[in-house]
Amino acid sequence: MRPSASGARAASRAATSVGRATPGPVRGVAPGAEHGSAFAEALLEGLAGQPRSVPPKFFYDAAGSALFDRICELPEYYPTRTELALLAAHADEMAQCIGPAADIVEFGAGSSRKIGLLLAALDHPRRFVPVDISAEHLHAAAQRLRAEHPSLDVHPLAADFTRAFALPPPLASDRHGRAPRVGFFPGSSIGNFTPAEALRFLRRAARMLRGGGLLVGVDLVKDPAVLHAAYNDAQGVTAAFNRNLLARANRELGADFDLDRFAHYAFYEPVRQRIEMHLVSLGRQRVSVCGRRFDFAPGETLHTENSYKFTVEGFRALAARAGFVPGPVWRDRAGLFSIHWLDAGSAPHRPNAIG
Repeated sequence: MRPSASGARAASRAATSVGRATPGPVRGVAPGAEHGSAFAEALLEGLAGQPRSVPPKFFYDAAGSALFDRICELPEYYPTRTELALLAAHADEMAQCIGPAADIVEFGAGSSRKIGLLLAALDHPRRFVPVDISAEHLHAAAQRLRAEHPSLDVHPLAADFTRAFALPPPLASDRHGRAPRVGFFPGSSIGNFTPAEALRFLRRAARMLRGGGLLVGVDLVKDPAVLHAAYNDAQGVTAAFNRNLLARANRELGADFDLDRFAHYAFYEPVRQRIEMHLVSLGRQRVSVCGRRFDFAPGETLHTENSYKFTVEGFRALAARAGFVPGPVWRDRAGLFSIHWLDAGSAPHRPNAIG
C-alpha cells in the first residue's frame, strides 16, 4: 500500500504519478511552500487534467506522516506487521543472500524497526544510505540509527528516488574484495508505481546495484475483502489520511477545499490488480488553488493513489525483465505479503547514479 511512514505506504506513495505510492511508504515539500513548489505544480496540473489526479507522494507532510503511522497500527492494515514478522523470522537468511561488508541503500527512509532488524542480522555492514525526499524526517531517522549502530557509517541523502539522483561514490573493496551495494525497498512501495514505472525503476536499480542486489517487500493478490478493509478501516484513519491531502493544500497553498464535501473512496480493481483511492465530490462545487478555480460535479473524483498487488510469479517475471536474477522469496502462511531477494549479478563497474 503506502511506502514507509516515509516509505511504507510503500518508496506510501513513492511514485511520481498516480498509477501508483510508495510504499510503502516519499514525502513532498515542506509546510509554508511557495506557489512554485512541486506540490503546487503537481496539484494544479492534476486538477486541470481529466480524469483528475495527484501523485501520492504528496500525502506525506507532517500531518500525513503522523496519520500513516496510525494506519500501520490498525488491525485491518496487515502489510506492516506482516512484513515485520517476516523480517524478524528470516533476517538471518536474508543476510546470507546479502553477504558481509554491505553498502545498504534504502529507498525511502522508512520504519527504523524494519532496517533495524536487517542491520542486526548483517555481517559487519559498512554503510547505510537512507534516501528520502523529506530532509527533516531523513536526518531524524539517521540520528536514531547512529545511536543504535554506533559503528555504522550512516550517510542520509535527501533526494526523490523516483527521479534521477546521485548516490555517494561506491566504497572501496575491503580486504576480502567485497563492498556490495544492496538496495532495501520495504513496504510494498513498488506497488505505488504503474507497471511501466515499476519496470523502469527496477531497471535503474539493477544497474545501480550491479554486483549486489535488492531486497524488496511486495504485497500480494488476495481476497478483495481483506484489501477493502485495509483501505477502509473502521476508525476512519485512512479516510482522514486521504482528505489530509486537501487540508495540506489549504495550509500550504491557500486553497479553499471544504473537507466535509469530499468523501474517501477506495476499492479493489481486479482486472488491473490494484487498489484505487479517490476523493469524491459530494456535490457541485468550485475550489480555488493558487488563484485558479476548478469546478467539481457531483460524484467527480480526484484520484489520489493506486496500489498494485502482485502474484509471486508475476513479480519475479517483472524483476527478471528488469535485469535481476530472482532469488529466494519469503512469505507468510496466509499468503498476504512477500519479501524477495533479487540478485543484481556482478560487473567490474558499479555506477553511483540512478536515473
